Amino acid sequence: MRRRVPAAVVVPLLAALAAQLALHRAAPPLLAAHAPLPPAPPPLLLRLASLGDAPVAARLALLYLHAYDTGLPLRELDYGRIVQWLDAALALDPHSRQPLLAATLVYGAVPDAARVRTMIGFVERAFAADPAERWPAMAQAALLARHRLHDMALARRCAQAIRVRAPNAPAWARELEIFILQDMNELDSARAVTGALLESGTVTDPAEVRFLERRLKELEQAGAAR
Repeated sequence: MRRRVPAAVVVPLLAALAAQLALHRAAPPLLAAHAPLPPAPPPLLLRLASLGDAPVAARLALLYLHAYDTGLPLRELDYGRIVQWLDAALALDPHSRQPLLAATLVYGAVPDAARVRTMIGFVERAFAADPAERWPAMAQAALLARHRLHDMALARRCAQAIRVRAPNAPAWARELEIFILQDMNELDSARAVTGALLESGTVTDPAEVRFLERRLKELEQAGAAR
């Protein structure tokens, strides 16, 4: 005697199949020459295409995106759409660091200031949603702003956000702002930040405390010599 498959099983499977077909039709062949990067599908569609497995859907979205950056120079990609795909991957798997690593280490390496700023903006928004987990990407964004853009104000903003909003970050990340301020020759501000870190009680390692105390003394001497 034949048994009917329960509707609770059939309906999700049919929905997933429809989602996969829709995704396939919406996207051009990955190897098509110079095919433009399509807009990212909604996260719900990507989730359905992976049979409800959100982390798998996030990885598939990144794989799809990387198929374009291996076939076209980064400067020819639509960075607005790259952000859409990275946002979709992050929404599907908020604990994954892969979208943020891709933003800073892959798409942030393009020799185009506007595109680099787009990636830093993506990281800043992602960091604001979860500073405790996403401070490493913010530190990388600060370094991108400092060394690739030579935008010290932006670099300081990223570093300051780590110090203020991610007290769980390691000392080197929370002290990054001090070094950027020194590069800016903002010695008074660097001294104030160093003192604030010492007074905050968040630096508990004796070696780090000694380092900050020594740095504070050096900044005070440098300020007096000006």
